[in-house]
Amino acid sequence: MTKLKFLQKSPLIISLAVLITACSSSPPMPSGTSSQSGARAAFYATKLIGARYHYGGNNPNKGFDCSGLVQYSYKLAGIRIPRNTRYQFQRSRYIRRSELRKGDLLFFNQEGKRFSHVGIYIGNNKFVHAPSSGKRVRISRISNPYWSRHLASTRRLY
Repeated sequence: MTKLKFLQKSPLIISLAVLITACSSSPPMPSGTSSQSGARAAFYATKLIGARYHYGGNNPNKGFDCSGLVQYSYKLAGIRIPRNTRYQFQRSRYIRRSELRKGDLLFFNQEGKRFSHVGIYIGNNKFVHAPSSGKRVRISRISNPYWSRHLASTRRLY
């Protein structure tokens, strides 16, 4: 086949190759998490209450820091999310506090640091989090004066 005939047929060949490739590939993963995934992550987080705090920790054997607890809980729910609060914040979108549902993330500013703490909303004005060294994973109320004063953003993973 001459070079000219090949070039004339190549758009057809390329189109066919693209069509075959598109049909044989798996469908894209949804970019958002469902409310069921968030609720499952919230459920798993409550099962970790009492686990010790460990800076950099992201499993029950080692302990958890706040973002490690969030990452681990979502991992159990089948959702992979970033490890640190900054990237968890970037991976989520703002929602109004009145729109909170189980599994949404609460970001707090502490000690002058922006989005330095994160917790998982579990409903009824409560959230699960790994507070700080010497403490254990626990449930706190958003209405607690300390947490209310430091709440910076309510967000949902997408």
